[in-house]
Amino acid sequence: MALVHPAYAQLRQVTPFAAVMLAENPSVMSLEGTNTWILRAPDSDECVVVDPGPLDEAHLERVARVPVAMTLISHRHFDHTEGGERFAELTGSPVHAATECHRHGGGTGLEDGRIIEAAGLRIRVLASPGHTADSLSFVVENDNSVLTADTILGRGTTVLDDTDGDLGDYLGSLRKYLDLGAGCTVLPGHGPESADLGTIARAYLTHREERLDQVRAALRTLGHDADARRIVEHVYADVDRSLWDAAEKSVNVQLDYLRRTD
Repeated sequence: MALVHPAYAQLRQVTPFAAVMLAENPSVMSLEGTNTWILRAPDSDECVVVDPGPLDEAHLERVARVPVAMTLISHRHFDHTEGGERFAELTGSPVHAATECHRHGGGTGLEDGRIIEAAGLRIRVLASPGHTADSLSFVVENDNSVLTADTILGRGTTVLDDTDGDLGDYLGSLRKYLDLGAGCTVLPGHGPESADLGTIARAYLTHREERLDQVRAALRTLGHDADARRIVEHVYADVDRSLWDAAEKSVNVQLDYLRRTD
């Protein structure tokens, strides 16, 4: 019987070229946990790993059972990167990342448009900032799939990090997904895979526009100097309070965007 999400401590095949090992680090922000993706052509003896996940020795050792050609980091958040240095030690292979502090084992930088050919795959790096400034997606050209990291999740919507996230960038990243065309499989950083990137990207864009309208309306009601927390209490009144801290981050980013653009 085929494994279905969530399946902890088990390699779950999702496409002919992509399998996932779900880290057991569930939280409000990480949903059921971090997806560590293991990519390889069916006839390849080695793989490319995307996001080793947390510093969990058992998880890292399970992922490392297949010889690893290299590891790619999607963005800086610790639930994707914390295990990177140890994973490089376990596998003797490089960890490539946009930011230098997350490169290990001789890893190099990742930039928009870079083509990676390894494990029988052709993977294109796609800059997709917004959730964080350094967010990347990875297009697996062999099977028309896209690893969207936290830019699009397997369920729910994405929190924008108010440290360096940017709503204008995020909307642009969603539009890039539309340009990839219909039918792309979504391989997210958290949650289950989805069948059609274009449909989901449109839904995400609609959701963001609706939230912006709600924030604009809240500012008219509460006053234009209202802070993010007051807006969360107003706009997210029907949402579980355990999600309000995360929502506050996104509202901070929305306020910054509105003050620049409206």
